[in-house]
Amino acid sequence: MKTPRLTALTAATIAVAVLAACSGGTTAGDKGDTRTLTLASVDQGSVEDVVKAFEKANPGVKVRYTTSGADQYQQQIRTQLSSGTAPDVMSVWPGNGNPAATHVLAEPGYLRDLSDRPWAAKLPDAVKSVAQYDDKTYTALFGQNGIGAVYNEQALQKSGLTAPTTWTQLLKFCKDAAAKGTPAFALGNQDNWVTQIVLYALVATTVYGPERDFDTKMQAGKATFAESQWTTALDKYLTMEKTGCFQKDPLGTTYEASQQLAATGKTLGIVQGNWVIALLKPKNPKATYTLKPLPAVDDPTITIVPAAAGAGYGINAKAKNEELALRFVDFVMSPKGMNLYAKKQGGLPTLPDTGYTADPSLTDLSMFIKDGRTVPFMDQLWPNTKVQQTMLSGLQEIFSDQSTPEKVLKAMDADYQAGD
Repeated sequence: MKTPRLTALTAATIAVAVLAACSGGTTAGDKGDTRTLTLASVDQGSVEDVVKAFEKANPGVKVRYTTSGADQYQQQIRTQLSSGTAPDVMSVWPGNGNPAATHVLAEPGYLRDLSDRPWAAKLPDAVKSVAQYDDKTYTALFGQNGIGAVYNEQALQKSGLTAPTTWTQLLKFCKDAAAKGTPAFALGNQDNWVTQIVLYALVATTVYGPERDFDTKMQAGKATFAESQWTTALDKYLTMEKTGCFQKDPLGTTYEASQQLAATGKTLGIVQGNWVIALLKPKNPKATYTLKPLPAVDDPTITIVPAAAGAGYGINAKAKNEELALRFVDFVMSPKGMNLYAKKQGGLPTLPDTGYTADPSLTDLSMFIKDGRTVPFMDQLWPNTKVQQTMLSGLQEIFSDQSTPEKVLKAMDADYQAGD
């Protein structure tokens, strides 16, 4: 996913959908100001500390930045790039699944080639493949993220329930939680990117469990969304809704509001990427959170988790301060920068040997990554941005009874088959 991207699912590294100007934020620096860097980021809750650390390591340098939600950011950044008002450094998602993804921004020449940076050659193959366009690296991907059920441990203990590991257990868990007056999961589908998160968690096992080469088949024209286990995953998503797994009116609930529900124990948790943990903690510092796989089948040994690089940073090809932009991106990709981001976001660094110790909340995710039981966020390998946008709007229409799973999956197929 490009939740996020989510990709993000991911990813996804994702913030609330309200533009918040920070540190005197602006969209562009003054021409010739070699001591000021401009930055636009979706990493709310984590970029602040990274900026402070960068400024401390570079006395006299000032970073003027803005943060915004993924939906709003993706709508704005392409316009800013085409009009010459984009910042020096900006959030960019891996792959090709949304308007601010690597392929989409690199193809028209909006991003500077970063292949010459010392960290570029060190990226793991799976990460490098979605950081590149035409065999050149354009995106500094500093963190890996996963999607699953994030539980509020105190709320879970109070309920007397146990996190489920099978599909049958999941439905019973939802029923029991609802009966106790505390829904299992918060769901903020008013923000359309959120609609994909639960689906991706279910698709990972139902689709890629039996067909790890599903993406290859799609690319070869030998598989479709509408005639695959995507139908099963979407049916399970709706079954969760009908079973009472979510609070009332998910479509009328924002991402921000869903965080509040999970943090304060109004729900037992939230199905999201691990990035949400960093946003939950300030809302309830006394609570602890744990990410576990969302089960989709009754055999937990075949459960697969969506996990991939989340949004990173690209440099504007027409950056007013290229030297500082390169210095900032290199700092982000240094062990200090990556570890700081990983700690604040509750994620994992993309490069090995940074000396990072994963937060206990990510024990399961770390194990699944180590064991190879993960698949990339689905949209990262789609041929264009239309597929994801059709899916997101279609899911909202399904939740408002204006469309059906069959119509949405067929529309996704049409967009996929249209190619680049």
